[in-house]
Amino acid sequence: MIRIFVSMGCIALLFSLLLPITQVDAQRDEGTVAAIWDFNDGNAKDSSKKGVNGNFTGKPQAVDGISGKALKFNGKSDGIKLPDSADINTGGPYTDRTVAALFNCDDVKIDDRKQVIFEEGGATRGLVIYVHDGKLYGAGWNRAEYNWNGAWPFAEVKSKRWYHVGIVIRDAAAKVENDKFEMWLDGKLIAQEKGGQLHAHSDDIGIGHLNQNTVYHDGAGAGATDVDWFGGIIDEVLVYGSAFDEADFAELASPLSVEAQGKSTTTWGHLKAQRTER
Repeated sequence: MIRIFVSMGCIALLFSLLLPITQVDAQRDEGTVAAIWDFNDGNAKDSSKKGVNGNFTGKPQAVDGISGKALKFNGKSDGIKLPDSADINTGGPYTDRTVAALFNCDDVKIDDRKQVIFEEGGATRGLVIYVHDGKLYGAGWNRAEYNWNGAWPFAEVKSKRWYHVGIVIRDAAAKVENDKFEMWLDGKLIAQEKGGQLHAHSDDIGIGHLNQNTVYHDGAGAGATDVDWFGGIIDEVLVYGSAFDEADFAELASPLSVEAQGKSTTTWGHLKAQRTER
């Protein structure tokens, strides 16, 4: 009986090894990269070579982040101003879009202002990721063409803790449809809401502050310039013209696992370099 058990076990093991390995197909298409700001050189240059190089306002400080180097913003006057880009705001319409970032906010409970991580567009069309009163928001809207009033999903977050956030427009058309706008947090899908494609939106793009105009969950943001400064660290912001899936977000959020295991930022910096060079 023992020999029969071992033989059957070996046969089962051999059979399992011969089975094809099922893998989840990632949707990150490098041909659709619009910009990547990894901050590894302590500046706001676009490492994707698309030339969307930013300029500092104030003096963001280069620090050790969770993903190699990062930038620390003082919450008062530090930010990044980004130029127009046909891949981000002056082209379109954009039927697929991913914006993602790693961040660590000093104080998420500040309730007298929003703290902008990334924003593009203005009061008519745009996207924004920001922290306000203990919540992280990821929003999108297109109030002309087909009247997508907007979506503002959110999640509760804590101060002085690393998070990975992503917002996605997925296979959208020039009409409002269910489940076209998504918010992801730490590699997991947390919200699917009504949405549609994003048409050209020429108002300025910003990281770490509101550069020019947006729409917040409470209706504020229109007509605002150089306000809503982020206090804390932002690391590796990216924009793509493709809709990332669970496998893509799991990879992007992997620095959080590295941190939880007590590994060094140098270790993740090496992994990050390998990923961005592919």
